[in-house]
Amino acid sequence: MSVGSETALIAGGGALPGLLLQAAPGMLVCALEGQPAPGGSVLPFRIERLVPFLDALTDRGIRRVCFAGAMQRPKLEPELFDARTAALVPRLVGAMQAGDDATLRAVIALFEEWEFEVIGADRVAPGLVPGDGLLCGTVGDQDQLDAARAAEIVAALGAVDVGQGAVVARGLCLGVEALPGTDALLDFVAAHRGLVPLPKAGVFFKAPKPGQDRRIDLPALGPQTVAKVAAAGLSGIVFEAGGVLLLDRAATIASAEAAGIFLWGRSP
Repeated sequence: MSVGSETALIAGGGALPGLLLQAAPGMLVCALEGQPAPGGSVLPFRIERLVPFLDALTDRGIRRVCFAGAMQRPKLEPELFDARTAALVPRLVGAMQAGDDATLRAVIALFEEWEFEVIGADRVAPGLVPGDGLLCGTVGDQDQLDAARAAEIVAALGAVDVGQGAVVARGLCLGVEALPGTDALLDFVAAHRGLVPLPKAGVFFKAPKPGQDRRIDLPALGPQTVAKVAAAGLSGIVFEAGGVLLLDRAATIASAEAAGIFLWGRSP
C-alpha cells in the first residue's frame, strides 16, 4: 500500500507540504481554515472543532497522518468550541505552556488516541533527508571544530526546548536559534558580525532537539537558508545526517556552490 493511500497531510506553510504531495499525490490535504495549502481539494478544519475533525478523518477511512509545514497559532473563538473539544483545552494549554516539544507530543498523542498512525515527512519522501557526507564545498579543520562546538550548543539548548540551530565562528558562538526561527538568527548574525571582527568563517549548524519525536517538526534547510548563510559571511552549513529535511535539494546545492559555501551532513 502506498503512503498516499488512507493518509491525511496536515499542511502548514512553506514548501514542505507541496513537496510531500508531489511524492504522494493520493494524500488527503487538510489545513486550518484560511491558511493556504497545496493541492486543489483541501479539507479545512478549526482548532475549536478538533474532535469533529478527527471524527471526520475516521469517517473518510484515514489511517495515517503526516504533519508538514509551519503552523501559526490561530486566534481562537470560544463560542465555536463543541463540548468534546472544549474538554481537551486544559490538556492542550498545559502542553503549550511547557514548550513547543511538549505541544507537539500532546498533538501526536491526541491523534494516536483516535488510532491514527502519525508518520514523519521522511517516510513520505525519504529522499528529502540526506545522510552522512559532504554535498558540496570543502570543510577545513576549523570548520570541523566550529561544527563540533555548535553541535554541543544546540544539544544543550534543545534539551530545554529552545531551538534547533546555532552559529559558531572560530569557537565563538555568534547566535542561537530561538522562537523567531532560523532566518531571524542568520539576520542577527549578519547585522552584528562587525562586533567580532572575523574573516569569512564560521558555520551554521542545524539538528533536531535531543529526544525530539522526529515524526513532526524536523528541522529544514533550503535555498533561502543558503542565501542567509552567505549574507552572514559564514563558510558553510552543517546539519545532522539523517535528521534534517533538505528542501529542493538540487537548487540548494546549486545555490551553495554559487555562493562558495559548503553543505555537510555530519553524523551525530
